Amino acid sequence: MNARTTRHPHTTRGSLRSFVTTLASSIFPTPRADLAVSSVRAVRFGFRRISRVLTVSRTAPVAAALAAGLLATSPAHAKYAIAQYGEPKYPQGFTHFDYVNPDAPRGGTLTLANPDRRTSFDKFNPFTLRGTSAPGVSGLMFETLGIGSADEPATVYGLLADDIAVAPDGASVTFHLNPAARFNNGDPVTAQDVKYSFDTLMSPQSAPGFKVMLADVKGVSVLDNRRVRFDFKRVSPDLPLLVASVPVFSPKWNVGADGKKKAFDALTFERPVASGPYLIESYDGGRRITFRRDPKYWGNDLPVRRGTYNFERIVYKLYSDDIVRLEGFKAGEFDAITEYRARSWVRSYVGKRFKDGELIKREFSHHNAAGMQGFIVNTRRDLFKDVRVRKALDLALDYQWLNRQLFYNQYQRIYSYFTNSDLAARGMPSEAELKLLEPLRKKLDPAVFGPMVVQPTTTPPASLRDNLREARELLAQAGWTYRDGALRNAKGEPFVFEFLDDGGAMGPVASAYARNLAKLGITLNFRQSDFALYQKRIETFDFDMISLRYPDSQIPGTELLDRFGSQSANVDGSDNVIGLKDPAVDSLLGSLVRAHTYDDLVAAARALDRVLMHGYYIVPHWFSSTHRMAYKRNLQFPEKLPLYFTAEGWLVSMWWDGGVKGEKATKGEPQGASAPATSADSAASAASKGVTR
Repeated sequence: MNARTTRHPHTTRGSLRSFVTTLASSIFPTPRADLAVSSVRAVRFGFRRISRVLTVSRTAPVAAALAAGLLATSPAHAKYAIAQYGEPKYPQGFTHFDYVNPDAPRGGTLTLANPDRRTSFDKFNPFTLRGTSAPGVSGLMFETLGIGSADEPATVYGLLADDIAVAPDGASVTFHLNPAARFNNGDPVTAQDVKYSFDTLMSPQSAPGFKVMLADVKGVSVLDNRRVRFDFKRVSPDLPLLVASVPVFSPKWNVGADGKKKAFDALTFERPVASGPYLIESYDGGRRITFRRDPKYWGNDLPVRRGTYNFERIVYKLYSDDIVRLEGFKAGEFDAITEYRARSWVRSYVGKRFKDGELIKREFSHHNAAGMQGFIVNTRRDLFKDVRVRKALDLALDYQWLNRQLFYNQYQRIYSYFTNSDLAARGMPSEAELKLLEPLRKKLDPAVFGPMVVQPTTTPPASLRDNLREARELLAQAGWTYRDGALRNAKGEPFVFEFLDDGGAMGPVASAYARNLAKLGITLNFRQSDFALYQKRIETFDFDMISLRYPDSQIPGTELLDRFGSQSANVDGSDNVIGLKDPAVDSLLGSLVRAHTYDDLVAAARALDRVLMHGYYIVPHWFSSTHRMAYKRNLQFPEKLPLYFTAEGWLVSMWWDGGVKGEKATKGEPQGASAPATSADSAASAASKGVTR
C-alpha cells in the first residue's frame, strides 16, 4: 500500500527534477505518476556529434577551482555528456545503454490503466496548474536537451543537444542542438525554441514549480540557431544538469488554425507540437487516450534511444477505482499492472489465467532510494505548530501491527527523508555535519545534536501502551489534557482533525491509526473526496493531514528548495505542503544545493535529514525494494534490469511485444513466462501459498 505520490498527476512532490523521470519515460525512480511539472532529475536522449567527456570529479579539486573562478581564462569545451560527480559510465561512441535490448522488435499495442489516482483528464498540457492532464503526454511526447541513464545517478547525455559545454568557471552552460532534431510538425528544433520554452515555463501561465526550480538561472541567450546558453546566478554542479532537463516545445503549439495565439494556460486539447517519439492518435471523453509512434520520429538511431519505445501504440484506459481496475486487468482489458497494495498482491492475483500462465506475476528488484512517505501534517494549522504534538502523533502509529495484519510483512519502515541511501543520517552527527549545524545551534532543537531519531516500535519489550504513555506526556506539556471525554486545550476545544484521501486505499490504515489516537482522546475523521476536489485542496493547502510520498532521488538538489524552503511555503501549488518556514532548514538547503563534491552533498543531506526528522512533520510509513508487476505473457523485457527505475516507466520505454514479427530479441533475454524467477518472486509465491484467511 502506497501513500499518494502526488497532489495531482502533473505536479510531483518536488521540482522539475522528477519531471524528466517521467518525461523520458520515467526510468529514474519517481513513484506512480505521469509527472510534468516537477523535477528535472535526469534527462535522457541522444546525440550524433561526440566530443570528450566533461565531469565534475568527486575527489579532484576541480570543482573548487571552478567555483573560485581559477580556470576562468580557459575556453569551454563541448562534451557529449556531463556528470555531477565522478565520470559518466558510458564512453563516447557507445551504441546503447546496457539495460535495453537494441534489437527489440517494434510494433504491437500496449494497453495500460490509470498510472496514478486520476480517473479522467481535461487537457493535454502537462505544464499548467489548472486541470488534469492526460496520462502519458509528458513522457511520450516531450524531450529535453539531455537525458540521464538508469544505471548511474547524476549524469546527462545529449538528446536534443549533441554537445554540452560547461564554462570553466561553472557560471554557464552552452548546448549545441542536433541538426537532425525535429518537432512532430517537421520543423527543426532551434535555439529560439529552447528559449521560448524556458521563458514560457518561467511565466505565470505555467505551474509555479518551474519558477522555483529554475530560480538560479539568470537568463537564456540565443547565440545562433543551433546554440543556446544558460547563465547562472550562482555556481553549482547540478545546475547544468537541471537546465538540460527543461522540456522543449514549439511556439506553434498555442497558435490556432486561424493564426491566433492562445494563452499557454488556456491550452486544453490542442495537440502538443513537440519532438518525442509518439503522437496522440485519438482520445475519448477524458477516459481513454491512444498514442501512436511517430513514423517520422527523428531520434530513432540515437544511442540513448536504441531499444526504447518499441510499441507501435500505447493506450491508457482510466478506471473509476483500484478494484475496478484490477478486475479489468484480470478480464484481459489491458496488458500490465503495477500493484501497490500488499494485501491485493498476495490475495487477488490468483485464478485460472495466472495458473495457466496467461498472466504472470512477479517482483522486480530495484535500487531506488526510498525517500520519504508518510502522513503529512499541515503546520499552517495551529493544531500542528507544536513539535511535541507532532511527535505524539508519530508515537501513535503502530507500524509493526500494520505490517503484520495488513501488509503481510512485505514492507520495511521508513526511517529518513533519504531512506535506503547513503544520504540518510545515522547515529551521532559526523564532524562534517557538525560543521554545518554548529552555526545554527541557537535556531535548532538541542536534540538535533544527539542521536538520530529512531522510529517508535511495538516489538517487545516495547509496546503501544508505552508509546501512548509517552505521547500523552508530550501532549500534556503542550497544553492538551483529557477531560469531558476528549483531549482538550486550555480553551476547552477538542483535538479533532481530518485525514483527507482521494482513493480510499488508506482507509484501513487510517482506521487503525484513529483507534490508537482515540486512546489519547484525539478524534481523526477520515474524509474521502473525488480526485478533482482533492487536487484543489492540496494545491491551496486546505487540509489537516494527507498521505503522501516524495519522489525518490539518488542525488537530491534544487527541487528541495520548493519542497522545504521558506520561499515556497505560501505559494499555492508549490511542493511545500508541510508549510515549512525555518531559517535553519533554508541554510542547510543552501549548503546542499551548493555542494561541489559528493562528500559535501552527503554531509549537507544528513544534517538536513536530522533537522527535518527532529521536526516530526511526517509520520513515516514503509517502503519496498521491489516493484510488484503482473502482465500478459506476450510482453518481454531485457535480461538486464536498470538500477534505478519506476515500474511503468520501464515497461513503457523498454519492453516489447513478443508476438511481433521483426528482428529477433537478443539471445537469453526473458520471454514472458519463461523469465527467470528472482528471490523476490519466490518470497511472493511463498507468501501467497501461506495465506489461510
